[in-house]
Amino acid sequence: MSEARAAVATNGSKKPSTLALVAAFASVYVLWGSTYLGIRFSMETLPPFFTQGIRFFLAGVVLFVWARARGEASPTRRQWGGATITGAALFVCGSGGLVWAEHFIPSGVAALVVATEPMSFVLLEAMRRRRRPHGVVLAGLALGTAGLLVLVGPGTFFGGERFHLGACLVLVAGTFAWAWGSLFSRGSRLPSTPMMATAATLLTGGGLLALVGVVAGELGRFDPAGVSTKSVVATIYLFLFGSIVGFGAYVWLLRVSTASRVSTYAYVNPIVAVFLGWALAGETISPRVLVAAAIIVAAVALIIRHGGEDEIAPEAAEEDFGCTKAPETLHA
Repeated sequence: MSEARAAVATNGSKKPSTLALVAAFASVYVLWGSTYLGIRFSMETLPPFFTQGIRFFLAGVVLFVWARARGEASPTRRQWGGATITGAALFVCGSGGLVWAEHFIPSGVAALVVATEPMSFVLLEAMRRRRRPHGVVLAGLALGTAGLLVLVGPGTFFGGERFHLGACLVLVAGTFAWAWGSLFSRGSRLPSTPMMATAATLLTGGGLLALVGVVAGELGRFDPAGVSTKSVVATIYLFLFGSIVGFGAYVWLLRVSTASRVSTYAYVNPIVAVFLGWALAGETISPRVLVAAAIIVAAVALIIRHGGEDEIAPEAAEEDFGCTKAPETLHA
């Protein structure tokens, strides 16, 4: 994204181009769908919480240096405070919950559980606005849920193999935290430019997640001699495409689109995860998967087409989600 386009998107004086929106949605749809398998490969021989925290933190360093080189101002104390709260919700609770859960359930199943996230967005926005979302949006969410039920089949929800209940519950809580943190980040709590806002959130959230790994004793159990090439390559991929490209696109979309539209990535990510499982792990794509994919794509189309009324004006976000005004000590 060019500097001019970033400024336009932030100031809201002009709508973003269709090409920019398509590229950003493709990033969160496809790249984030691949991160589930990437995390699984990375944590095979590397400390899970610490490694993921460090790759978020380093991505934040890169973006921070880049933003400062372009002349963007450093975050104020208030903005660092907002970034810390956002980073804790997104990375410690959201990403950290995913990392922990993938110790007990397959990455594809984890992606399916995370697909409940749009419900969290809808619930939070309904609480804020004190009214029910548009009926077509609710229909789209219901259709997407039906598609996921078709996808997972009787092997999960309808009998057969049972997955770790605690891991699934942690993932559901993590998706709620991610949705809350995403909505909390809107408005003036973070730096005004998408790049610096992304950098500050990655720095604080990544640092906190790495600290979780240290406190959990991961470094004491780490064996450098046992690190595999697959884990290293997966971590580099997550750093470049999951953290920098994918998360950067996500933060930008939250500023120029609606939360309901952005949250539709949670419906597409499981399809990508299942496909990668087939391509890289020899998993079978059955007719059931193809039918579920068609239903989910239809649900995404419904939400994108009719989710316009769920727009949240940035200035209105100051009164959202339990923080009407930042403490005076956070101002520069």
